[in-house]
Amino acid sequence: MKEVKIETTLYVFNSIEEVPNDVINLMRQAAKARKKAYAPYSKFNVGAALLLENGEVITGNNQENASYPSGLCAERTAIYYAGSQFPGIKILKMVITAGSQNTPTNSPIPPCGACRQAISEYEVNQKTPIEIYFMGETGKVIKSNSLANLLPLVFDKSVL
Repeated sequence: MKEVKIETTLYVFNSIEEVPNDVINLMRQAAKARKKAYAPYSKFNVGAALLLENGEVITGNNQENASYPSGLCAERTAIYYAGSQFPGIKILKMVITAGSQNTPTNSPIPPCGACRQAISEYEVNQKTPIEIYFMGETGKVIKSNSLANLLPLVFDKSVL
């Protein structure tokens, strides 16, 4: 048996004011999208914004359904829209902001497992990393230089 150690590097900013200006702008757009989320069941709103290589900004928010598996997360809403409207255009950055309708959300909320897998598909296909920033409504912001830091053992088309 051989032990394999997997390490990852993330960057923590104390507040949104510390991140680069283009990321602040994306986070503001993600926050606007978050406020439009349809989350009557979980009461947990999520907004995402993507910066594409062509300068386009795509936003998305979570869309719930009484049949829970039929809903869609903000990250996948945005990334699938980008893929359908701008095929072949690289995604440079993704920002995510999340908040509960019931209590303040001050800690960073990362993408769920299903979203990590979906983001991975795009990152692998475009052969360049996607910077990912995530936060709650306020507070610290975490940056990952690549989805690979959040999902190091990726399942992709190379194994099919």
